[in-house]
Amino acid sequence: MVQKLRRKFVITATLSLLAILIVMIAVINISNVSGVFRDADNLLAILTTNDGHFPGIFDNNADFQQSSEDKSSDRKNFSQPQVPIDKMFDHNNPFTFAMLNNTKSAEMPYQSRYFVVWFDSSQNISDIDLMHIAAISESDAASYGLQASVSSKKKGMLHSYRYQKATNNQGNEFVVFIDMSISLINIYNLLFRSLLVGLFALIAMFILVFVFSSQAVAPVVESLEKQKRFITDAGHELKTPLAVISANIDVLELESGQNEWTQSIRNQIKRMNSLVKNLLTLSRMDEERMHVVFSDFDLSATVKETATSFQAMAEAKNKKYQVDIEDGIHITGDRNSLNQLTSLLLDNAIKYADETGNIHLSLSKDKNITLEVSNTCDSVPEGNLDRLFDRFYRADSSRSRDTGGYGIGLSVARAIATSHGGSIEALRDGDKLIRFVVTLPKTLPKSLQKQQGIKQNQ
Repeated sequence: MVQKLRRKFVITATLSLLAILIVMIAVINISNVSGVFRDADNLLAILTTNDGHFPGIFDNNADFQQSSEDKSSDRKNFSQPQVPIDKMFDHNNPFTFAMLNNTKSAEMPYQSRYFVVWFDSSQNISDIDLMHIAAISESDAASYGLQASVSSKKKGMLHSYRYQKATNNQGNEFVVFIDMSISLINIYNLLFRSLLVGLFALIAMFILVFVFSSQAVAPVVESLEKQKRFITDAGHELKTPLAVISANIDVLELESGQNEWTQSIRNQIKRMNSLVKNLLTLSRMDEERMHVVFSDFDLSATVKETATSFQAMAEAKNKKYQVDIEDGIHITGDRNSLNQLTSLLLDNAIKYADETGNIHLSLSKDKNITLEVSNTCDSVPEGNLDRLFDRFYRADSSRSRDTGGYGIGLSVARAIATSHGGSIEALRDGDKLIRFVVTLPKTLPKSLQKQQGIKQNQ
């Protein structure tokens, strides 16, 4: 029980962190991609607005070439800045946003890698500017330009180039391409690093949660242990007074004979003994120390024997009782526990079946063994029928008082089915029929045998 609780705590905490990391990594990377493409689109907007040039920057080589004399003259005529250099920078915070942003804007024309393809009025290539890029040939640039020209999109991606189409003052189309290879590499690097950091964070979190999980669940474990210990101690303590009362009733009946009062006391003793038995069964299963011996036995014969014992009770209450049991079904399990499981389901069906209702038990084998008990009732409980297996849950409290139910029998039934590696579920067929279906493996799983320390006898 403690290990299951720790495991659930570790899994829940790890999955919660995983969800947070996925959201954080997604937000960071989506924001980064959005920012990169936004910057590229802004750069394209500047270039397309100025016919493929940066404002104030000329692409003619002659305009950029200066003789050594001109350069010397420039150096001689160079004057000191009007503002002292120490006033231009904030030495306390040299990385101010304004300073960095100004530097970025000033260097943008020289850092941007782009090329431009111009078209004439007949949509033939009239000129190609490759002055600001070195990674592409003229033929490739022409090919990209033609692909972008025939595309219905005004803006898009071709390989690692972001492009935008525009029209100059003469009405001729031109396409500007920006090289985004470095930006895309940075996007991939950020994605990889964020995933790597997230993985390390998840592993570290898992280790820490696993190490400290015992302390985290300690209060809950202590409460459960006290509860189980109380149930076990109370169950054993109740056995003695019940035995004494039963013996006293025997003496009274020997002296005065049976009457309605002694019979009522016997019925209440029977109910109390059944409740104590179920409580102790649940407690032992919670503590995972059921002292049972699993062996191969004829389940068909066991279920048939149990079903026969309930036939008289069903007929006495005017219930239609039907049994369909396939012969020769063997199972590896505990005979007494599965006998108790069948008894609990039949007892529940007889208690809650409507007057002159139908009760049907069937046992069959396909890939697994299926035990099904169904009964008609006045109305099937609304909502999730899985709640019927909760301890002390009763769908109709007034009806339960009349029938003597405590809302614990189905909990014991589920515990028995689970201890055999099986399952039980409640199903509704219309508004008047409820079915309890138990699915059991023919052979107990080895993992469950090892977990419970069960010695299997074949």
